[in-house]
Amino acid sequence: MSKDKNDTTSFEFLTNFVTFASLYKFDTMHISIIGAGNVATSLAPALVEVGHRIDGVCSRTQASAKKLAQSFGCPCFTCAKELPQSDAYILCVPDDALPELVEETCKLHPDAIFIHIAGSAEMNIFSPYAKRYGVLYPLQTFSRDRIVSFGTFPIFYEGSDARTTAIIEQLARSLSQEAQELSSENRMRLHTSAVFACNFVNHCFTLAADEMQRAGLDFSLLKPLIRETVQKIEKLKPIDAQTGPAVRNDESTMQKHMSLIADENSRKIYRMMSESILLHKNKRFEQ
Repeated sequence: MSKDKNDTTSFEFLTNFVTFASLYKFDTMHISIIGAGNVATSLAPALVEVGHRIDGVCSRTQASAKKLAQSFGCPCFTCAKELPQSDAYILCVPDDALPELVEETCKLHPDAIFIHIAGSAEMNIFSPYAKRYGVLYPLQTFSRDRIVSFGTFPIFYEGSDARTTAIIEQLARSLSQEAQELSSENRMRLHTSAVFACNFVNHCFTLAADEMQRAGLDFSLLKPLIRETVQKIEKLKPIDAQTGPAVRNDESTMQKHMSLIADENSRKIYRMMSESILLHKNKRFEQ
């Protein structure tokens, strides 16, 4: 029986990961998770899968904390002050929730390592309150209803001192072959780029779905086009892969499109994106 290409790729990845794991010995860490949202839902089981121990899960709501905690047979809490002693506390919360939570949590466990997973928060947010701290930033999009395999994308880490950095590096490498150290400044730049590459692109999918719905067409008709668009940049630079009326400066076609778009905001985005595409093309030819 012939093997499907995807099956072969999956087998090769698994073989490579097992080989990688056998080359490095990872010490088991006792970890408490603060937050039970999109990232924590994938991160916690990934930590357990590679041999770490989840001591407790804390979330603002009992239901979400319990749902995540029961997968590992650990206690759940709605107050970070109630969490047990652990080697590390990983804060999987929105960036704007970090300042208050950091101050509340760090002083309770002065010997532990405190880690956040945010793309846009500096590592030094911990510095007034903790002795040892750092960042573990997974470059991926997460949704609570879809578990993501951590072995398939890069993780970036940073630590407050050499010893702490080494421990966080070991934690990162236990999760992914693609782990590398990155400063807070460059992580912010990476996060900004990720917003363009992921969040804004997904919003364009939403706008496209709206237009398809108005026309009585199924969004799935666009999926082969979306797949080819993504696959093409595996071999081409994004600017070389650009097609469509904007890069051709086809004003007539663009005007026809905008006349069909009922939503004013969507028309503005169409025009703004078209102008940006043409601007990038012109800049390239000027170089």
